[in-house]
Amino acid sequence: MTMEVLDLLSYFLGGAFLANAVPHCVCGVTGRPFQSPFASPPGKGLSSATVNVLWGSLNVVIGYLLVCHVGEFALGNWSDAAALGLGMFLIALFSARHFGTFHGGRL
Repeated sequence: MTMEVLDLLSYFLGGAFLANAVPHCVCGVTGRPFQSPFASPPGKGLSSATVNVLWGSLNVVIGYLLVCHVGEFALGNWSDAAALGLGMFLIALFSARHFGTFHGGRL
């Protein structure tokens, strides 16, 4: 694999981590429990608001590192932006389908 491909993979994964941070941080700062990998059962049970803030914040840090410290990400470069956006879109779509089963939003 070339460095370009590895950079794009990093931006894709970074986008997924950044988008995954949103529901955890939002639920956490509003004081609501939400599913997390630390719940019982993982991804299905509810974790406290504090756990979700911590998990969401870790996702932000990982996303930041993957996007800003691998290669030279440029939002004006369509392939960089597309990789980031695709990662965000796919995790958002997955989350909508997965968490919709618990919150009444699944099609």
